[in-house]
Amino acid sequence: MPVQFDFGEQVAVVTGASGALGSAVVDAFRDAGATVAAVDVREPSHEDALLDPDSGTEFYQADLTDEDAVAELFERVVDDHGRVDALCNVAGTWRGGDDLADTEVDEFEFLFDVNLQSMFLASKHAIPHLRETDGAIVSISSRSSLEGGEGDGPYRASKAGVRTLTETIAEEELGSVRANAVMPSVLDTPMNREMMTPSDDWVDPADVADVICFLCSEAASVTSGAAVPVYGEA
Repeated sequence: MPVQFDFGEQVAVVTGASGALGSAVVDAFRDAGATVAAVDVREPSHEDALLDPDSGTEFYQADLTDEDAVAELFERVVDDHGRVDALCNVAGTWRGGDDLADTEVDEFEFLFDVNLQSMFLASKHAIPHLRETDGAIVSISSRSSLEGGEGDGPYRASKAGVRTLTETIAEEELGSVRANAVMPSVLDTPMNREMMTPSDDWVDPADVADVICFLCSEAASVTSGAAVPVYGEA
């Protein structure tokens, strides 16, 4: 059964917009009538970008690990569109393959910068604007954040941090800004198809995007501080 949302006259900021999940979230909000501010360090013209440069979505290039750049980003979005109703913290990445004893500090710091610090900074600078619109934040955690595992401990820890900061925002902004997270397992993306053997258990990014839209909608007005599984029946 198709699900329809109406975000007409609302402004959604989507980070990681050039990636597989981010571009799917951009499409979902745009199709639901939102004005979408698509944010990524990679421009749509980049060879690995999946964001449609001809979609009519306004693109903002920003390094989300740089606080000055993030502060400027939200100033630009509000100057351009007048408001922010939703922030989707999709920017993130995976690295792994080594046990903790063999993991370089640079890799650890990189994962926490991209997965956790970007979410922290974007949320910090969006919250004052979201308070004015009774807005919502949805961030991307991971199924693997629920437990330790071999070979990708720093990734799991960074995504567990996303869940904890989500719960913190929900508590601190109670009655003002809703904050939730989603926990994908393996998404069906071009990168994952290159790295692994495809499986029927993989989840389509468009299906995750629908859940993100739901969590930003009035239908989820009583939901905040949740970490929602989005790994199908696996």
